[in-house]
Amino acid sequence: MSRCFNSGVTDYDVLRVFCAPNGGYGNELGVVRDGSVLSERSERQELAAKLGFSETVFVDDPERGVIDIYTPTLRLPFAGHPCVGTAWLLDVPELVTPAGVVGARLDGEFSWIEARAEWAPPRTLRQYSTAAEVDALDVPPPGEWVYAWAWEDEAAGRIRARGFPGRGDGIEEDEATGAAALLLTDRLGRALNITQGKGSQILAAPQPHGWVEIGGRVFLER
Repeated sequence: MSRCFNSGVTDYDVLRVFCAPNGGYGNELGVVRDGSVLSERSERQELAAKLGFSETVFVDDPERGVIDIYTPTLRLPFAGHPCVGTAWLLDVPELVTPAGVVGARLDGEFSWIEARAEWAPPRTLRQYSTAAEVDALDVPPPGEWVYAWAWEDEAAGRIRARGFPGRGDGIEEDEATGAAALLLTDRLGRALNITQGKGSQILAAPQPHGWVEIGGRVFLER
């Protein structure tokens, strides 16, 4: 079911991406399935700002998976949770982003994408000694994009993380961040099971030739 914005001009779906096993949490995502209704970048940026999601996706070709991604203040060539959510919604084998072609697949309850670390926007990956330290962090002042993380169980690849965009656009903390998980997986070179935010779950694993898979549960919110 779609929600309507601006007196019926623009319909969009709202998904929750990287949900917990019980279906809770996850990062909200707006998806405009018919991107042609707002063809100009300025129009898309304005809508993304008004909706206020950490990212909003405009689908320019649903069959080929061509998408355009915006935060409330800027356009992104690639982002993780928008790709995972949109791939699930469109049920396509790949997405075409300005950064490159993102592989996509559905596997049971999980939606997976395959992307490259160099496509991800810069993040400061800041390690802490314990998960409790990460939990106790205050939101830092605007500036750099910080992904705070700590091992919960290093042998099992379990990580506690929180994401602070630092953009000053009203999104003080990102509930679940696929691009940051991609960068961390690439750095550590091993499969990870990440609990981010209030309880969202992100799965990630390195693949051959510099690729990384990112997966999670997706639910249609409204």
